[in-house]
Amino acid sequence: MKRLALGALLALMVMPLSLAGPPPVTGATLSPASVSGNGPVLAKPAKYVVRRAQQSGLLQPGDVVYLGAFRLPEGGERPRTFAYGGAAMAYNPHGDPNGPADGFPGSLYVMGHDRMPYGELPNGNQITQVSIPAPVIARHAGDLNRAGLGQGYREALRGLFDAFDELPRAGMLFLDHAVSGPRLHIAMGQHFQDDAPFNGPTHAALNPNLSGAGSQGPWYLGDHSLYSVNGYLMEIPAAWADAYAGGRVIGAGRYRDGGWSGQGPALFAYRPWLDDGSTPPAGARLDAVPLLLYENSRNSEDVLNASLRGYQHADEWEGGAWVTSTTGKNAVLFAGTKGTGDKYWYGWAHPGGAHLPCIETEFLGQFPICRLADGSPCPPQDLRGCSDHNDFRGWWSTRWDAQFLLYDPADLARVATGEWQPWQPQPYAVVDIDQYLLLNPDGVEPEMLGTGDQRKYRIGDVAYDRARDLLYVLELFADEASPVIHVFRVR
Repeated sequence: MKRLALGALLALMVMPLSLAGPPPVTGATLSPASVSGNGPVLAKPAKYVVRRAQQSGLLQPGDVVYLGAFRLPEGGERPRTFAYGGAAMAYNPHGDPNGPADGFPGSLYVMGHDRMPYGELPNGNQITQVSIPAPVIARHAGDLNRAGLGQGYREALRGLFDAFDELPRAGMLFLDHAVSGPRLHIAMGQHFQDDAPFNGPTHAALNPNLSGAGSQGPWYLGDHSLYSVNGYLMEIPAAWADAYAGGRVIGAGRYRDGGWSGQGPALFAYRPWLDDGSTPPAGARLDAVPLLLYENSRNSEDVLNASLRGYQHADEWEGGAWVTSTTGKNAVLFAGTKGTGDKYWYGWAHPGGAHLPCIETEFLGQFPICRLADGSPCPPQDLRGCSDHNDFRGWWSTRWDAQFLLYDPADLARVATGEWQPWQPQPYAVVDIDQYLLLNPDGVEPEMLGTGDQRKYRIGDVAYDRARDLLYVLELFADEASPVIHVFRVR
């Protein structure tokens, strides 16, 4: 899966869902208990709520309607499987032209099982193209419709990003532009990218048939940090791009835990062609305009200034979409698993319970290793290790929630024109989608993923069908070790 060390499966732990009554048979609008933006959060103890009066041109949480989910095709042996996959996803409106007229045309590109380092699985992150069945609202993946496999697993990235295999990061976007024609755009990186060969170029464009022929790149995005650019891609509406970003119609960004990318989601606008329409040579540095970039923790450990409001180092922002609904609503949406606990720290999950930090004491005094939700340091009694912890060291929070962050495109325009600094925009609304997730019903990898409120890595990448107002969202580890795809309509 995205961002995880892949090891032997641990003992299974079943986490049953408790949902009263039968699931609805039609789309479900997000309830006031699951959203923020126009009032208090009622169902979740979220630590940050950004309120703004409703504006007719902005997508509101109540405009997001849940339609259900579907399963991915069954796989085989790795890497030709979706288990531990789902690093990236993209929507192709031209895919599956002979599919049923069920209101869900097109296809999705989805990456399979992640690459693994030290030669264990160097040919992972293969790309597939799958059909889109009608979504179903259900409690378990076994009750969902299954997508069909169009183009099978293809090693389409061979020769482009071969050095990136240690916790790979990836984004995909299908874009049929007048200048370039139909292309599958790729962003690729890995967990650590400071030293060669891991500090190489990170963006490319592929032939949509996944043959590997006619690939373009790879390129850098200017001199921007590799930790900020290669985790997700989105299409920027052409009119907005022409008005504010010099025609740069692709948005690229990444969030890297610990705030190395910036303390919140990042976004840059770029285009993979030159002014005359020609293709830049491999290794070129493409001009990229910052639209959103918070201060990174390597420059400043201050989480109260120039960061996402309510920020935690344990946050995970894995996908994004620039929403322009057919009803005239707009938003720049980021999807991820937000740290919302009252404490977060670097170390391990405490075997005594989610409320207890377990600190990596080796780093005490080197950086603020434990913080409270308001950004202040943890009290001294929390700055200790623990015995009998597992091997999955990283940033932990006492709680995570799957969320969409909604930003006003006008705020990003202020950044693009120089009126605002890139760290000034804040979300105008937050949408919690946990109530629709399956939440690891098969109990896969409980020590790595966490359990209950302390479950991390809930959702991955998103893809957007602009013509039909459909948002596709990967939920990781929802069908044993494979993702399922949830479908929302924005209205």
